[in-house]
This record gives sequence, structure tokens and C-alpha cells, in this order.
Amino acid sequence: KWYACFSCEVEPKALPATGKSVGIDVGLEKFAALSDGAFVENPRFFRKEERSLAKAQRKLSKYPKGCRERHRAKKVVARVHERVRNRRHDFAHQLSRRIVNEHDVIAVEKLATDNMLKNHCLAKSIADASWTMFRHCLSYKAESAGRRVVEVNPSYTSQDCSGCGYRAKKPLKERWHHCPMCGLSLDRDTNAAMNILRLGLQSLAGIPA
Repeated sequence: KWYACFSCEVEPKALPATGKSVGIDVGLEKFAALSDGAFVENPRFFRKEERSLAKAQRKLSKYPKGCRERHRAKKVVARVHERVRNRRHDFAHQLSRRIVNEHDVIAVEKLATDNMLKNHCLAKSIADASWTMFRHCLSYKAESAGRRVVEVNPSYTSQDCSGCGYRAKKPLKERWHHCPMCGLSLDRDTNAAMNILRLGLQSLAGIPA
């Protein structure tokens, strides 16, 4: 494969102000919930390629080390991994560009992804979601466009009501937020995204959480 790379020195150019701010709550069922009520579906690129990868790896295991057939089979396995990586990369770039273009302030969770990957039940799904890649793309695109990305502590953002602040504990399987105090009823992840946005704006204003 051949690639042509052009290296250019350009000055960062701020995008026109939009007057909009957004909070983003990432997850596994949905890739992200936005504070405006929109959702980004989880593409699950690795999950979609698992069958192809398993087939390629079975063929690879049949051949003895050092033979020509094994060398070819290894290339097939590598191509599947490359295809997954390229799709994740394109998804992260496209989504981060759209969010940066449309919002002046972007509030996100401060996640310890490395620690989360120690959960063997969720590690594959978390790695497939590629939150770290998305955050990296979001951060440098926002910086070059004159946008603000602010990280907030994600603790209790799913439990607190974005309408009145009442904290009601609920299990992870409960996907709908219904506040017994003010009656606010909406998707759990949307509620969390709204809380993330509120905390982000408070942080920028110097107001303690």
C-alpha cells in the first residue's frame, strides 16, 4: 500500500460562534447521548467483524509456522484488524468534527478508561467503542477551532435529576429517568448529558459543583 502525505504549516483559525453548548454522555448501548436529546448509535465495528476474524484465525491455525500459506493467512487476519481500525478512526473524526462545528462549549466526562478496561466482562465492548480516540479527536479539533472542551467528574450524573437536582439511585438496567420530586421523565443518558453540561458550564464560570 502506498500513501501520499503532505505536511503544511497553517495558523489555527477560529470558527464563527454558534451560541450553542453541549454535554456528552458516552456509553455502550448508545455511543453517546447529547444534552439536546440526540443520540449517536454505537457502530460496534469489531463486533460486526468478529465472524470474519474468527474465520481468518481458524485458517491461520491450520498451517504450520514458516510455510507460505500461513504467511498469507496472517495477512488476511491483519487486514480484518486494519479494516476495523480504519472504520473506528473515520467514525471518531467525522463525529468530532460535526460536534466541534456546531458547538462553542463541549462538556465531557473525565473517564479513567484504563481502569474500566480491567473489567473483563465489558473490556471488549469498551475497547470497541474507542472513547479515547474520539476524545483525542474532539480535543485537538476544538483547540484549533477556538472551541472549549471541559472535563467534569461523572459521579452521580446518572442519578441526579437534571431538573431539580434530586438524587435517586437506580440500577444500571433502569434506562429511564423519572424524578419522584419534580416529575421530570426522560432517557437516563440524556439526563446524564444535561448534568454534564451543567457541571461544565459551572466549571467555566468558576462555580463549585
